[in-house]
Amino acid sequence: MSIKTYLCINLFLVKYSTKQSNKETQLDLYKNMLFSRMIEEKMLILLRQGKISKWFSGIGQEAISVGVTAALNSDEYILPLHRNLGVFTTRKIPFSRLFKQWQGKKNGFSKGRERSFHFGSIEYSIVGMISHLGPQLNVGDGIALASKIKNENKLTVAFTGDGGTSEGDFHEALNVAAVWDLPIIFIIENNGYGLSTPTNEQFRCEKLADRGIGYGMEAVTIDGNNILEVYNTLKFYAEKIRKDPRPVLIECNTFRMRGHEEASGTKYVPQELFDLWSKKDPLQNYQDFLLTEGLLSQNTIDSLRLELAKEIEDGLAEAFAEPEINPSIEEEVADVFMPHTNSLIMPQSDAAVEMRMIDAFSSGLKQSMQRFENLVIMGQDIAEYGGVFKITDGFVAEFGKDRVRNTPICESGILSAALGLSIKGMKAVVEMQFADFVTSGFNPIINNLAKSYYRWGQNADVVVRMPTGAGVGAGPFHSQSNEAWFYHTPGLKIVFPSNAYDAKGLLAAAIEDPNPVMVFEHKALYRSVQDKVPLDYYTLELGKAKLVQEGTNLSIISYGFGIVWAKDLVQKRPDLNIEILDLRSLMPLDYEAIAKTVKKTGKVLVLNEDCLTGSIASDIAAWIGENCFEFLDAPVRRLGSLDTPVPFAKVLENQFLPQARLEETVLELLAY
Repeated sequence: MSIKTYLCINLFLVKYSTKQSNKETQLDLYKNMLFSRMIEEKMLILLRQGKISKWFSGIGQEAISVGVTAALNSDEYILPLHRNLGVFTTRKIPFSRLFKQWQGKKNGFSKGRERSFHFGSIEYSIVGMISHLGPQLNVGDGIALASKIKNENKLTVAFTGDGGTSEGDFHEALNVAAVWDLPIIFIIENNGYGLSTPTNEQFRCEKLADRGIGYGMEAVTIDGNNILEVYNTLKFYAEKIRKDPRPVLIECNTFRMRGHEEASGTKYVPQELFDLWSKKDPLQNYQDFLLTEGLLSQNTIDSLRLELAKEIEDGLAEAFAEPEINPSIEEEVADVFMPHTNSLIMPQSDAAVEMRMIDAFSSGLKQSMQRFENLVIMGQDIAEYGGVFKITDGFVAEFGKDRVRNTPICESGILSAALGLSIKGMKAVVEMQFADFVTSGFNPIINNLAKSYYRWGQNADVVVRMPTGAGVGAGPFHSQSNEAWFYHTPGLKIVFPSNAYDAKGLLAAAIEDPNPVMVFEHKALYRSVQDKVPLDYYTLELGKAKLVQEGTNLSIISYGFGIVWAKDLVQKRPDLNIEILDLRSLMPLDYEAIAKTVKKTGKVLVLNEDCLTGSIASDIAAWIGENCFEFLDAPVRRLGSLDTPVPFAKVLENQFLPQARLEETVLELLAY
């Protein structure tokens, strides 16, 4: 935003309207703003003293956080950013606990694993940010969707800054909210700068609110330094949205009087802007108004300051007195996943039929929808069309469009929304139309779904279905085996079935599990393999491999299409006496089963369809070398696809895949 625009804003005198607030509310707004300001001022002192490590100041913007929060019901979710201290204090979170969070103490909100406002609290209906700002808005969409499905008559509020409106997630969030008529208010805190980049270098529209209008939602621009205008506007729209769910965008013009964070300074900001906006200080102007109206006296102000100062000092003393965390490897590892007993559910009858893998996936998904009324499926073209592979064909007729939801083409937004559903106690299955397209949703999976339980105890009850793999002549963008991308990330579980029986049981178990699970479904196996599959609902234990072929001379350890190739080789060369271990689950891995087959045969080939460099096969081979070396009669061999993108032409694809090199590799290993 240009200096000229700021000058125009400043020409308007602050005018307070008390129509929608009583005297008690007006005084509470003042107290909450004052408390936020006093904490901020104390933090700056502590920062200079070296007693805290970093601080993102919201001085000058308090009216937005306080006004928005005060206008909502206490059980309506708010998704703030790092400059929204007033959200947390207005929700009456004890300052002592907030400061413990900022200091990395055990009794903060994240056991010392997160900084500042990167945490959430179900108790206070707040979901904190991750450093990638955009996903916050889409998580808000998911919370709002859950509220709408449950007919709660509640709304959600999600914050972003002017800089964040340039992120793709912002646009995905607004579009999804508009298309689905979600009860959510998006707040833009337009403070003139994205760190140091002024808004005239970020966008060309006259107002950021125009972006909301472009997505078909009501949008307004207000004075973010006028506490009553913020409160009244939020109150007005909140009451309407609870009765008639729909999204609204509110742009709050404001100014931050400190740097992006204290270390960055403010040299890039013209002094005249500070001079102008200091005259629009939200706290000082509102205090003057209350004094003029006779609602406040200097004695009251002095008494209130003493009361709040004591609360701050007491909170600091309590937090500083708490000892530093005594690290525990066991506790750290245990908190990566929400505890879950993967109890086996057996079929209730012996009834079974021959099913293709694609039909088994469909059966497992449908029976899970019947079993869990809080389960929602989201994906592109999955409703009436039934998905590109027809796995959800007919689901809309049975479960309705609330639970079987076509989505816009916005993988990132929908994956983040799935976390929002989980926060509200629902389950979600998200279908990637092809596993390759998950790159457009990588951040929500890696940085939100995988880490939320470890960070602040919020599980992500989300299954991501991943139609994957080559062998169908689909080329570089519809054929990748990308399971290793997620195998490397703590907090994700991964399953990769090779047959129809496992497909149904593993998918059902993944949906039962309250943690995020990636389910890889090989496209080439959808209609090419079939097994006898129980008609009833059943689950298989995640993390348990299956011995599919006994042998004594050599072990092939694999999963997915690799198992089919290995079985074909055994059928062709029964004289080789090969043992085949189907991993089925890649995370967690069944190390016990791996060790057992290694000790039995002494020669091991680890096979995967993925490119060999950095593959899961490489990691398993390394583990065997470290833990089973004395049982080996030959070096562990690995076999995977060429280290190239997946080619289109059939002759090139056949050369790329490891199947053609499997028999030769096995013979070399047997001859060692």
